[in-house]
Amino acid sequence: MSEKNDDSRLSIQTTGDQIGFPQHAHYHRYEPTPYEGLDQLFESCEVGREDGFVDVGCGKGRVAFYVHDRFGASATGIEMNPAFYEICLQNKASYTKRKKRQRGFIDFQCLMAQDYEVKKEDTVFYFFNPFSIQIFITFVQRILVSAEQFPRCLTIILYYPADDYLFYLQNETAFEWMDEVKLSGLYEKSEHERFVVFQKKGEIG
Repeated sequence: MSEKNDDSRLSIQTTGDQIGFPQHAHYHRYEPTPYEGLDQLFESCEVGREDGFVDVGCGKGRVAFYVHDRFGASATGIEMNPAFYEICLQNKASYTKRKKRQRGFIDFQCLMAQDYEVKKEDTVFYFFNPFSIQIFITFVQRILVSAEQFPRCLTIILYYPADDYLFYLQNETAFEWMDEVKLSGLYEKSEHERFVVFQKKGEIG
């Protein structure tokens, strides 16, 4: 019931199950991040008003709306499923109608993650294990290319992190493990119920 209450507070609808099945083997099924998890994560992980938050594989847009509402940061959701993308747009219409105008935009794009053009304003990237390690590597490499062109501090947040995601970031990139948030009441049942936060400092040069 709490999930629906949180949706109602934001004037969005993000509960419910997968619509159909992923049409691509490298992509995983839809499941929203629990609101209680987001509350715990962002008690210790701040998003600044000047940050650009990107939810990679955003589903119905829950995390993007949550971040925009809580921090006033610009938020972008990337979603390959046209049905979910349409729900994101419907949610955006109801959210912006009720929400007073505030700093930061909220936007959604319907495309494959590997086709997203990382913008210089993008600084925080969120992943709920949306696809295979191959696509994850491709996306992270795009982030790093953007960082070379426009040096800045970058953050990657993983929820329910896959072991191969963790190994890649720790051993093959300049990102450093910064924090781990274990979900109270859930981590005891599954060690995957956690957030892991990685960061890459902006190089001055």
